[in-house]
Amino acid sequence: MTSEILGFIDANRTRQERFLAELVRIPSDNPPGDLAGAAAKAAALLEGLGLKVESHPVPADLVAANGMKSAANLIVRRKFGPGPTVALNAHGDVVPPGEGWTRDPYGAEVVDGWMYGRGAAVSKSDFATYAFALMALETVKPTRGTVELHFTYDEEVGGEIGPGHLLKAGLSKPDMVICAGFSYAVVAAHNGCLHLEVTLRGRSAHAASPSTGIDALEAASQVLQALYAWRKGLASRVSKTPGIGAAQMTVGLIKGGINTNVVPDAVTLRLDRRMIPEENPAEVEAELRDVIAKAVSVAGASVEIRCVLLARPLTASDASRKMAETLARRATEILAEAIPVTGVPLYTDARHYAEQGIPTILYGAGPRTILEANAHRADERVKLDDVVAATKVIALTLRDLLVS
Repeated sequence: MTSEILGFIDANRTRQERFLAELVRIPSDNPPGDLAGAAAKAAALLEGLGLKVESHPVPADLVAANGMKSAANLIVRRKFGPGPTVALNAHGDVVPPGEGWTRDPYGAEVVDGWMYGRGAAVSKSDFATYAFALMALETVKPTRGTVELHFTYDEEVGGEIGPGHLLKAGLSKPDMVICAGFSYAVVAAHNGCLHLEVTLRGRSAHAASPSTGIDALEAASQVLQALYAWRKGLASRVSKTPGIGAAQMTVGLIKGGINTNVVPDAVTLRLDRRMIPEENPAEVEAELRDVIAKAVSVAGASVEIRCVLLARPLTASDASRKMAETLARRATEILAEAIPVTGVPLYTDARHYAEQGIPTILYGAGPRTILEANAHRADERVKLDDVVAATKVIALTLRDLLVS
């Protein structure tokens, strides 16, 4: 059976590369997040492989509340018989290309065995990995279990109307989940993330008489100084999970003021707090709110704090560790080197499944590091040999999970 699975994947390598290239050529930037059309094109490509695709448009009010314009979720279901349901999730939305590309970001150009393009590594490659793994599995005619492919379009803004909606709406109830990842490590844990929006309010005044106003920017500078001083202590909050490292905090966005000759009446900060798996999200948020509130000493200034995003950490369970070990054995076999079970300092759609108590891990096509893939940077790329290898690993792991 193993030889049949591997033989199918090798025989269909060119077909798989063409499929991935067509996906990369479909613009699916988020923002702006107008992605129902991109999902429809992906569905047509999947149907061209002989897969039956369900398209589930996301209600307009949920899309708008998520800061997007349109979205749809795709599900491929293949029931082989009684037994567990294993879902595979990858996202088709991508960050905008940005500057600095030396290749067409939608060209899917192949150079020295690497395919270049936005989404080639994160994570359109895993549309190809998972689809062809399912097709390879079908060659051995399993008699147990169900495989579902979940292809969603909102990961770049949090996954709430992608995997989150699929689960809340009852469109899927998997027993195990594998989410998009890279080929040289199996991820069983990752960071959580808290985004806070902090607005400092004062009162505008003419710059010729600034004492008649209340300077919101001065208050904001007090908050920034307090946050940066507090941030130094995060270096000692190190996760016990390999690969994750220490907790982090970044102020990534500042907006405010009226004009150069006007005392600022409002300044808004957006901050990103990465939580290690050992941290409690409620305690993390309470601590930050306390640091910010205590920092403001400008008379008359006020502060408003709003939670924009709370993505809980992915923590390993006994069941997810067992899955990870199964997958790592297959990856070690296919790649001919020891593939570890580890953690990453990112946050992903995997958390939506894990929060429902579903054993969840990450594995897919990609190089050894995010930097090697140029993920979220110019000249994003994926090594096509890694796509083939990851497809073999996933297909063999699916067989193991369904028959165990």
